[in-house]
Amino acid sequence: MKLYTISGLGADEKVLEKLTFNPEIEIVHIPWLIPDLDEDFHHYVSRMSEFIDDSEDFYLLGYSFGGIIVQEIHKLKPAKKIVILGSIRCDAEKSKLIKAGQKTNALKYIPVRVFNGNTTFFYSFFRKLFDPKNPKLTQYFRVKDPYYLKWSMDKVAHWKFEKIPDVIQILADKDIVFPIKNSQPDFVIKNATHLFPATKPKEVSQILKTIFV
Repeated sequence: MKLYTISGLGADEKVLEKLTFNPEIEIVHIPWLIPDLDEDFHHYVSRMSEFIDDSEDFYLLGYSFGGIIVQEIHKLKPAKKIVILGSIRCDAEKSKLIKAGQKTNALKYIPVRVFNGNTTFFYSFFRKLFDPKNPKLTQYFRVKDPYYLKWSMDKVAHWKFEKIPDVIQILADKDIVFPIKNSQPDFVIKNATHLFPATKPKEVSQILKTIFV
């Protein structure tokens, strides 16, 4: 059985590389596409879904923003099972910060150049959100196209979605990006931040091996 994975905003497959699965599972990582200028979100999701061969059963796993994307893909190409790591099942689970961004539409007024992933400002912002104590954060976040970063953050802020039955949610108890208090996750990773797939891979892998069989 193929398991298609999508990483978090700005991250490549490295953030998920420590996770292990049952030997029968074939992992296929879907890389981030750079959105076209003013590309519609659902058009972008459709393009991401083209990596998936739905002529046979498959699984989906998404981390953070990738968790949002796999749920949208599921509407186009239904998966046998879906797991989201450090992500939300509906817009009602957004944090106060994300909801404020949606209400004020603040991202619209921030120049694209501010989202340059190589700047100290942007690195400091991401490190504070994801894992303030992790000095190796940059090794995971290597998709640094400024337009992609701004576009993606805006889509998270404005995402509207109703819960899909049977989506399995795994959250960390110290996640700032998607606080656990806003959700009712199926599994909780203790003493972990938003970066838990990379920092707590054994715990996460044990859970995933019971789901993807």
